Amino acid sequence: MADRSSAREMLDLVTDGGTFTELPYPERESKPDGPLAWQGYDASRARAAARTGESESVVCGTASVGGTRAVLISFEFGFLGGSLGERTGDRLTAAYTHAREHRLPVVPLVATGGSRMQEGMVALSQLQRVARQSALTREAGLAQLAVARDPTTGGGWATLGAGADVILALSGAQVGFAGSRVRPPDADPAAYTAEAQVAAGAADAVVAPHELRESLGRWLRLLTRPSSEPAPVPAVLGGPALPTTGWDAVRRARSPQHPRAKAYLDAYFSFRTAVSGDRCGGTDAGMLCGFGEHEGRTVAYAAQTGTATRPAGYRTAARLIRLADRLGIPVLTLVDTPGAANDAEAERQGVGAAIADLFGAVAAARTPLTTLLIGEGGSGGALALAAPGNTWATPDSYFSVIAPEPAAAILKRPPSEVEATADQLRLRPQDLAELGVARTADRPSPRPADPRP
Repeated sequence: MADRSSAREMLDLVTDGGTFTELPYPERESKPDGPLAWQGYDASRARAAARTGESESVVCGTASVGGTRAVLISFEFGFLGGSLGERTGDRLTAAYTHAREHRLPVVPLVATGGSRMQEGMVALSQLQRVARQSALTREAGLAQLAVARDPTTGGGWATLGAGADVILALSGAQVGFAGSRVRPPDADPAAYTAEAQVAAGAADAVVAPHELRESLGRWLRLLTRPSSEPAPVPAVLGGPALPTTGWDAVRRARSPQHPRAKAYLDAYFSFRTAVSGDRCGGTDAGMLCGFGEHEGRTVAYAAQTGTATRPAGYRTAARLIRLADRLGIPVLTLVDTPGAANDAEAERQGVGAAIADLFGAVAAARTPLTTLLIGEGGSGGALALAAPGNTWATPDSYFSVIAPEPAAAILKRPPSEVEATADQLRLRPQDLAELGVARTADRPSPRPADPRP
């Protein structure tokens, strides 16, 4: 059953004991029955206040969560369905402004049915105010971490919820743009759940209420520790011997015994948390993205797992890199893919545009990027994730303009010449070092490091 905690019960659930301090709220003169003179509106607000003990649909303040100070915005669904009105907009604006003035992350704990009917377009326009405050906070390099409670629908989902950097959704919660009373009569209720939003790439994880404080504390700790130092190159997990031939390099990179991304991430991080989804309706299990702790520092990661990367994987990685760049967190990428997915569905999902977007995110990033090639490096689908001037290759990896088999096909060579083609492509780690496109553990690239600040 979905959690329906009050605003203050939710604050008690997630904050360190005794640390919550409510912010002062702006005072606004209100016309009788609100801006539309909606008959009975004042009486409805009075009943809501008596029932909940709150004077508006949000409670805002500062508190520590797992030892990290943050601004929290907790919705009171019992106050007119947690709806957003003019006074709600005033409180949200004040909360975001306080966060920027004091350099604090923002944590909206959302439970809302949307905009307040009794205030009409005045209520709906509060979404523009919220979006502006969120944008200013994003530009200030501060994290926004939303929790979608039950229910999170309408404009509240489309701004405070879905517009956050990281989105956690409480298990069993109703989450979606369309509320239960405005959906098509034949709509599948299962599509409007926390679980469905995560599956569709619109939220990062489903969390049980009793796990929320720990999860939020972990996320806030990771997202509030910027660093200008590059992520160290991970220790090589495979054998140290370099391949003798090009085909030997390909064979080793494809071996089922070859260490993959999960093994590297487990060895590198003391703990890590994952982001999921491209926010465009897709996920890709072959691209692991998130933030972790390495030797006391936060490092973001985007790692291919050896499969052909889907468009959603590229978009998720681009989202991760842009977020890390905004927060000043170094990025580690692990390259291991035969190439981008090239089936008809990948084309329909915009694989070319998704790769271009990732190339752009890497090129524009000002935070330092470190890349380790840990397996196959197949064409532009692998290169898009590689850091210019700071890419390293393990002994059991290869990087090529294209895999040997399609290279031979393009050159109109028979299958018997695939292995010879692999040698001609000069795709071994030591070849890459000599060509100046990557570094091996024992031989740095002669190409100078990327000159970006």
